[in-house]
Amino acid sequence: MLNRSRAIASAAALALAAGLWTGPASAESLRDAIALAYRTNPSLLAQRANQRALDETVVQARAGLRPSLNVTASANYTRTDSAGGAVDVDGDGFPDVTAGGVSESDSGSVSIGLSQSLYTGGRISRSISAAEAGVLEGRETLRDVEQQVIVAVVQAYVDVLRDIEILEIRRENLQVLRRQLEESNARFEVGEITRTDVAQSEARLAQAESELASAEAQLSTSRAAYAAVVGQAPANLTAPAPLLAQPADFDDALEVALARNPALLAAVYNQRQAEESVAQARAAFRPSASLNASYGGSDELSGFDPSQSTSFRAGATVTVPLFTGGLNRSRVAQALEQANAAQILVEGERRTVLREASAAYANLLSARAGVTANEEAVRAARVAAEGVRQEQSVGLRTTLDVLNAELELRNAQINLASARRNDYVAQAQLLAAMGSLDGPSLADVEAYDPSRNYEQVRDRGGLPWDGAIEALDNIAAPVVVPANDAEDAPIDAQLKSEVVRTAP
Repeated sequence: MLNRSRAIASAAALALAAGLWTGPASAESLRDAIALAYRTNPSLLAQRANQRALDETVVQARAGLRPSLNVTASANYTRTDSAGGAVDVDGDGFPDVTAGGVSESDSGSVSIGLSQSLYTGGRISRSISAAEAGVLEGRETLRDVEQQVIVAVVQAYVDVLRDIEILEIRRENLQVLRRQLEESNARFEVGEITRTDVAQSEARLAQAESELASAEAQLSTSRAAYAAVVGQAPANLTAPAPLLAQPADFDDALEVALARNPALLAAVYNQRQAEESVAQARAAFRPSASLNASYGGSDELSGFDPSQSTSFRAGATVTVPLFTGGLNRSRVAQALEQANAAQILVEGERRTVLREASAAYANLLSARAGVTANEEAVRAARVAAEGVRQEQSVGLRTTLDVLNAELELRNAQINLASARRNDYVAQAQLLAAMGSLDGPSLADVEAYDPSRNYEQVRDRGGLPWDGAIEALDNIAAPVVVPANDAEDAPIDAQLKSEVVRTAP
């Protein structure tokens, strides 16, 4: 009984995953599917959480502007063992024999210390800038993941619609072939056709049954893919509304893609972060200064009262690095190579954007041409199938001619369904390559603003003098040298004045 219950539960789970059970019938639009995925898709939610974690790197970097306060407590025990020997104790010129002994002592202390960095040669300020660049890179990565999810939703949605249409075509074809077989048997009985004609009808019917089973399996697969990306099994899907306006020509599409593609912008911000890291590494050669103060007391552990012996110390410390065994120079060389790699990756992303935009635009043109051609093919095949059937009734066509005409019609209908699906997916992929595909513009859903969390956490733990310390730390700090001033100029502006806003 237990095994049977488990088997039933497993079958129900598989049916639900495959979308075989959809619950109450209800119309579902592409906008609804995008809105649901925008709110619940695990990949998108995880990336948003990663972005919030990335915001904390700025908080951690800005913590270097603030003082650190520590309480230290210690307890010590000392035991001294001394051996006996010949020592002139009484001063009479003769050694006296003394006995060894053991002495013990214990003590404790407690103190509070305060340390405030005044100047680090730019290490703190450059680490803050690097963290801000990393936040902007993360926002573009989040936008890229959002686009990938929306493209997956669009593809899963139209895949289900295509497979439903193909399934209906297969069912209709099966009904036509059954009638054809019945007609062939009747004509064979009266001697109008041979057994070969009947066998041809039987073969086509068997093939149609196999194709129907394959279509049902493909629809179940597409429904499961839809449930995985959207979060629920598809119900009664409606025809999707047109997507956003497509570019007028390829040059327009490429121009927008090079300006807005999130993967490319993320690579540019990554390059800027690497350049800030170079400046941060070079700052290690500069002196640093800090203020320090401590107050505490000490006493014996027995009857411990630190107020019996207190001390206060305050001072300033200036540290000038003279020799680090090549450590600082190696870190600078490492940061330079990482910045070089980041610059190369920017060029690589530009080429990828060019390839993706070109492929998406070409696929869109091809899909549109395919829709037009297949619509004409369906029209012509339908006329041809009807004509062949009428000609067969007067003896001008054979059973095989009728079967072939029906096959050509079904293939044309299936090709049209696939072409319409390809056209819609190509539109989504082109918009994604252009960086113009986002949830709120396609569905009625509140936009997720990653800058909101950043604004909330950026100044956590801030003190009134943070700005003064940061300005002081920037004095004589290493200058960030962009690899390409012209390309990085808009990025510089955003890092300085728009870090709290979502990157365009």
